[in-house]
Amino acid sequence: MVSQKVVLHFPQELVDRPIISDMVKRYKLEFNILKASIDPDEGGVLVVELEGERRDVRQALSYLRGLKIGVQHLSKDILMRHERCVHCGVCVAICPSEALLLNRVSWQVEFITDKCVVCELCVKGCPYGAMEVRF
Repeated sequence: MVSQKVVLHFPQELVDRPIISDMVKRYKLEFNILKASIDPDEGGVLVVELEGERRDVRQALSYLRGLKIGVQHLSKDILMRHERCVHCGVCVAICPSEALLLNRVSWQVEFITDKCVVCELCVKGCPYGAMEVRF
């Protein structure tokens, strides 16, 4: 079993179709919606964690791409701007998924993208604007 967090960009003409439901049934996947933003006039963005057999996850993502749904790994949309970070640890204290941690040897904040659940608390809490989410 593998777990993969992806950002799906739906074109306007597909936002009213049960694509995720169909995909989950077809490829025997489990999913967790982390964030959703849908506008029938503009399209939609869905951040989802997919879990299943490696082959099934890969085929499901190919299925989505075939429908002209943009698919990219979540880590490409969440950035830690190292040049802005002063390693104060504010983000570490408010991160519910422990995706941000303070290395006790180097005293540097580290970002573990695979743990991130896109709650955006770090973006709101960072006084230096070091965390950024782009969808």
